[in-house]
Amino acid sequence: MVATSSPSRRTPGAAPGAPRGLPAGPVTAALGVALLAALTAAVSWGSTSIPPAEVWSVVGRRLSGAAPRPGTDDLIVWQLRVPRALSAALVGAGLGLVGTATQALVRNPLADPYLLGVSNGASLGAVAAIVLGVGAGGALGLGLSAAAFAGALATFALVWAIARRGSGFAPLRLVLTGVAIGQFLSGFTSYLVLRTGDEQQTHSVLFWLMGSLSGATWPLLALPAAAVPAGLLWLQARARSLNALLMGDETAAGLGVDVTRLRRELFTVTSLLTGVLVAVSGAIAFVALMVPHACRLVVGGDHRRLLPVSALSGALLLVVVDIVCRVALDTQELPVGVVTSLLGAPALLYLLDRRTGDRA
Repeated sequence: MVATSSPSRRTPGAAPGAPRGLPAGPVTAALGVALLAALTAAVSWGSTSIPPAEVWSVVGRRLSGAAPRPGTDDLIVWQLRVPRALSAALVGAGLGLVGTATQALVRNPLADPYLLGVSNGASLGAVAAIVLGVGAGGALGLGLSAAAFAGALATFALVWAIARRGSGFAPLRLVLTGVAIGQFLSGFTSYLVLRTGDEQQTHSVLFWLMGSLSGATWPLLALPAAAVPAGLLWLQARARSLNALLMGDETAAGLGVDVTRLRRELFTVTSLLTGVLVAVSGAIAFVALMVPHACRLVVGGDHRRLLPVSALSGALLLVVVDIVCRVALDTQELPVGVVTSLLGAPALLYLLDRRTGDRA
């Protein structure tokens, strides 16, 4: 058995046993530059290629309030591709944050909203709102986001309650419970979709459920543009408490953390972010699982550094994935969730194999 330091000598400044990793400043700067380049490529590439210089010219004129130039470039860049690229960045950043927070909340590195069934609950809430005709919710899509949030919160609470039953709390039990409930909710969601009776709506909703950013518009960006930065600031302010939570409830309480209150707040915030993201893009699998793991390998487990790096990494990953989905096939667009699943499933198998090997 590996010896550990006594709880009284630990501080909530860093996660227990986590390597410090690289300095967060240079990593953050590099990710920022890479994200800016990826956003430029996302707007520039497509069925109609537009030079990067022209992309920035259009963006600059729009931001300065100057009259747009005549032609189709302005329409393609500003009305179609920029909202989609920004939507990909916001959703990816949100998924990175939600994955990091969820793994701290349940003290399980295999946890993410998709595996725990939270994304399925959010999808069920959103689809129910669409089927019942209350999903519009105004220009900002507030009705859809509220329904997705309610589904995510109810599912999270149910998974947690079932996993806590019996003898203690087992991380593997939590994941298996989430997978089981998620599959049940996914089946019920499919039933609702097939009951719509509208073939076109059925096709659109099914494509959206696999993860899609094709419906991104400027008005729909407002809610995630507010929710994701707010979520980052809220989580960043509690980074030390998240570090302490990883040491266990008793140790965290001994360090002055109100564990019950913190966990209740994390339930609410992660469910709210998941609901907003699902309402924008559908359920995108594995991003919230892969990103925190990759970032811990680079900057360590201290949430003060991990949270912003996870947000930037998630944004970069999803922007790149969305580019692949748009340009991979000539005749049609791939759902974003297809590509993330192809990347994430092998990553999950690797993590499971490594954890099993460590316990052998």
